Amino acid sequence: MADVAAPAPAPAKSPKKKAAAKPKKPSAHPKYNEMIGKAIAALKERGGSSRQAILKYIMANFNVGKDAKSVNAHLKLALRAGVKNNSLKQSKELEHPDLSELKRQNKLKRSQQRQKKAAKPKAAKPKKAKSTPKKKKKRNQLEKKRPSLKLRNQQQKSSQA
Repeated sequence: MADVAAPAPAPAKSPKKKAAAKPKKPSAHPKYNEMIGKAIAALKERGGSSRQAILKYIMANFNVGKDAKSVNAHLKLALRAGVKNNSLKQSKELEHPDLSELKRQNKLKRSQQRQKKAAKPKAAKPKKAKSTPKKKKKRNQLEKKRPSLKLRNQQQKSSQA
């Protein structure tokens, strides 16, 4: 064990100089806001174009790459920015407004309903007297009222003869 030499200390690293930044090469497609404008114009939908339709058009007609996920992310950002700076108009507002606002309104309604219920004391309901169960008519009494089919047939035959 004494034969093993102690590890040599690592030489101090000298800070490397950063290479000059290479100029970015221009992309093969126009800016997203321009592509969105061309897509909306080409789709000619009366009520406005959906994000999915715009994405499909951009993927088919512009050289943006094969990854629809990253294109969709850029498209969402461009659409939000366009709506924010009023270059695009959202034809249909969001289906659901801020959910936290809805929850707050629902809580207020529930609390008001509880207060109304607590304010109104329940009126005492009069108890109904138990009615005696109806007695079933005996079978014999029913037969006397309605003669059986055999008896009817016999009576009809005797009346015909």
